[in-house]
Amino acid sequence: MTDQMFRCKPEGIHTTFGRRKVSPRACVADSKKHLRAFLADVLEDLGFVTSECAKADELGEILATQLPDIIILGVSVDGIEAGKFLEILVRREFSGKVLAIGARESIIVKAVRQVGEEYGLAMLPPITTPFAAETLRERIAMLLPEDPVPSPAVHVAEALHAGWLELWYQPKIDARTLVRCGAEALVRMRHPTWGVVPPAYFIPEDDDPHLLRLSEFVIDRAMEDWHLLLEKHSPTDISINLPASFLMDRQAVRDLCRRMPAHPAFGGLLIEINSAEVVLNQKLLIDVAREVRLHNVAISIDDVGADWPALMGIETFPFAELKVDRQFVTGCANDRLKQTVCRSIIELAKSLGVRVVAEGIESRADFVAANEMGFDQVQGYLLGKPMGLKKFARSALIHPVLATK
Repeated sequence: MTDQMFRCKPEGIHTTFGRRKVSPRACVADSKKHLRAFLADVLEDLGFVTSECAKADELGEILATQLPDIIILGVSVDGIEAGKFLEILVRREFSGKVLAIGARESIIVKAVRQVGEEYGLAMLPPITTPFAAETLRERIAMLLPEDPVPSPAVHVAEALHAGWLELWYQPKIDARTLVRCGAEALVRMRHPTWGVVPPAYFIPEDDDPHLLRLSEFVIDRAMEDWHLLLEKHSPTDISINLPASFLMDRQAVRDLCRRMPAHPAFGGLLIEINSAEVVLNQKLLIDVAREVRLHNVAISIDDVGADWPALMGIETFPFAELKVDRQFVTGCANDRLKQTVCRSIIELAKSLGVRVVAEGIESRADFVAANEMGFDQVQGYLLGKPMGLKKFARSALIHPVLATK
């Protein structure tokens, strides 16, 4: 099951000395946009809520509203601007940490640390470039919670109203050419206090009326992101996750079809529906799949596993894809039972003339096994984690397998 539609009971809020353990906050100060983005990405991967500023006069508002725990003075801040940053931090009586990052023999970096210490700021030993993410983690380890940061249960209506929701994208890779051939959109919440919140804490139940609003948000944002990716890189085939209940609403389906771009580069939208829901609502979803294909929308059957025989009886198969449940893919290299299930689904897909996708590729051994079994596409952490739109666009030209460890 995709993490977007996965639900679980949130854990209780942890406290330390009566204070909630919330995500630490960092402000990245650098005049160059791409360097700010790089540092922010690294910090967010470490669990920070980040903000950015290019000039010293932007720092005051961030100190007042964002309350950062650490200020990162980036590699390209010049001496005058760095001095202004320090003056503002002193004037605002900033009590957090300050970390300078710059070239190994940079006079500016040494001066920033010296002047900051003279001002009474809590200056951390600077980091010299180039550096590994682990180096940054070690330097700011004191700001990271000892336990996993809990997340609050937030009603999706509040998140939609506040504009906290966004889509992250995980690459889908051609198993033979290793070329990126699309991406799955996964909804995330960027909470102002808790940082990135997993879907389990805000995805509503099937009978919640706000599930329709969430589905409409996912469709609209995916189409907006498609246009942005077209401008910045090239057309990207996008798949989204929707509940079967959305496709059972005839008006919602008509509105979905009207939302599709008329741009000649648009290759179509792929909607992933859980296989259990397809089995339960087979006739209705077959009719819907036939209808939406006329409007450049296709349906993928997601999380196919031991229930695959239930799909064999469909005489005319209007679905575009079978996507094998990650529990049968992860670790398949050394598990004959998992391989048997995978091969059975692959044979079914080939007999139906549809694409078959493996999700949950987390090791090179599993990737090799998936390739040898005959999967058309693969997806998983080995090949690319879900990432925000900007990061996904920047990574578009990176070779997926060589980019992994």
